[in-house]
Amino acid sequence: MSTSVSSASAGSRADTVDSSDAPLLQVNDLHVEFRTRDGVAKAVNGVDYSVRAGETLAVLGESGSGKSVTAQAIMGILDSPPGHITGGEIIFKGRDLLKLGSEDRRQIRGAQMAMIFQDALSSLNPVHTVGAQLGEMYRVHKGSSRKEATAKAIELMDRVRIPAAKDRVNDYPHQFSGGMRQRIMIAMALALEPDLIIADEPTTALDVTVQAQVMDLLAELQAEYHMGLILITHDLGVVADVADKIAVMYAGRIVETAPVGELYARPAHPYTRGLLDSIPRLDQKGQELYAIKGLPPNLLHIPAGCAFNPRCPRAQEICRQEVPRLFQVTENDGTELAGRGSACFFWKETLNGE
Repeated sequence: MSTSVSSASAGSRADTVDSSDAPLLQVNDLHVEFRTRDGVAKAVNGVDYSVRAGETLAVLGESGSGKSVTAQAIMGILDSPPGHITGGEIIFKGRDLLKLGSEDRRQIRGAQMAMIFQDALSSLNPVHTVGAQLGEMYRVHKGSSRKEATAKAIELMDRVRIPAAKDRVNDYPHQFSGGMRQRIMIAMALALEPDLIIADEPTTALDVTVQAQVMDLLAELQAEYHMGLILITHDLGVVADVADKIAVMYAGRIVETAPVGELYARPAHPYTRGLLDSIPRLDQKGQELYAIKGLPPNLLHIPAGCAFNPRCPRAQEICRQEVPRLFQVTENDGTELAGRGSACFFWKETLNGE
């Protein structure tokens, strides 16, 4: 997919975002750790982000950066043990979810916030028809009869453009293609018209054409229902035309935040620059594809200072000694750039391409 973002598309997306000051979801200083035999893995280390109604936040980063663990903590589906939330707040529609009981969280899950998982085949129950699984949402939350639930399931399958939905409602997950199964997962998430959807790598293992179709469908449905959307991915090419803003994660921390167009044009963190340079481009045909050197850190032994310093071409002594906070990014004249932050001591040099 193209990574360019036109000003027209960016403007049209901004028009759909709720202008209200109060965010739909606000994550404040969230910490999650996994206590294992080998030690404590600090998976999320002080994450802060927010999403408003109608807005799309893309959370980017390599595997192991803490993207999915943060989402699981928000949804209340973190495996515990070994996972433990050790600090922070998750404010959803004015309430701190971490202070609610399990039954209150269950009432919110599905009805007010829903999640689309990355592996549709393993997320769907292989011994039940897709119609039964879609209809269960209405039977459990709305008290619908079996007949009413089936009718709603067909309606949802039509809505996500599954051909011959009425004839296929009694088919099993293995009878659908990967792209169709992902559409069923989207339908399941949309069933009760939640205020927030978290899509965790929704295009993983799909070919490029189907990826584009799934992302277009998500964007269309989000605009129709005016939902907040958190899109978790490692692929910057997937989010270029659908996200409003981006949060880049590395080793459990947010290392850069920016409106989508600005991040693609002028990244302010070396890690983000590395991710962008790793995207194949038509004007680099025949050239070796750039790759960030080294591997993501072991979360049991996160490096001192900036966690990215062992892989960073800009790293200096201060990077190995101090953990950089998320600095406000500004122009050279000091003008603050709205929504922009970078956890890098040398963000100015990176921003200016020095």
